[in-house]
Parts: sequence; structure tokens; C-alpha cells
Amino acid sequence: MITRLVKMTFQVDQINTFIQLFEQSKYKIRQFSGCLHLELLRDSNKATIFYTYSIWTDEDALEQYRKSEFFRTTWAQTKVLFESKPEAVSLYQVSNTDEL
Repeated sequence: MITRLVKMTFQVDQINTFIQLFEQSKYKIRQFSGCLHLELLRDSNKATIFYTYSIWTDEDALEQYRKSEFFRTTWAQTKVLFESKPEAVSLYQVSNTDEL
């Protein structure tokens, strides 16, 4: 599995537009092959910063999503709302406490 975090900072006047776009897209993203989990998080200290937190079966599933027409269209609508360049990281789990 792979966890993907994307940090996005939005123009103040574009926050509601982004939230609406995410609400319209979230179920399509979640139903994409290989997507196991999806959340939108907001920074508690800076209201213009949001994170998407998603879990994918593997890098191939994430890459297939990123190559999809749906992603290209949605990302094109999203990136014009940014205040600064987004940051993304892909993470692999090393350890957890689920077995307790």
C-alpha cells in the first residue's frame, strides 16, 4: 500500500470553489480502481492550507489515476485556485499499532 499526501495552499477567495470541486469529485476519486481511502483535511493554523490524504493499493494504481482523463480535468480546475505550488509525497508504512 501507498499513502499519498498532497499539501495545497489556496487563494483566500478560492477556498469555497475548491471545496465544492472536491465535494463533486470525491466519490469518483474514491471509486477509482486501487483507491482504498480518501480524506480532505484542513490545517488548523492556516485556513488556506488543505491536504488530501489517500491510500492506494500500490504505485501503479496511483499512477493510473494520475494518468486518467478525470484527474487531468480535475487537476486543471484545481491548480488555477492555488496561492502557491502544491507539495506531494508518497509514503510507505513502516510500522503501526493496529495489531494491538
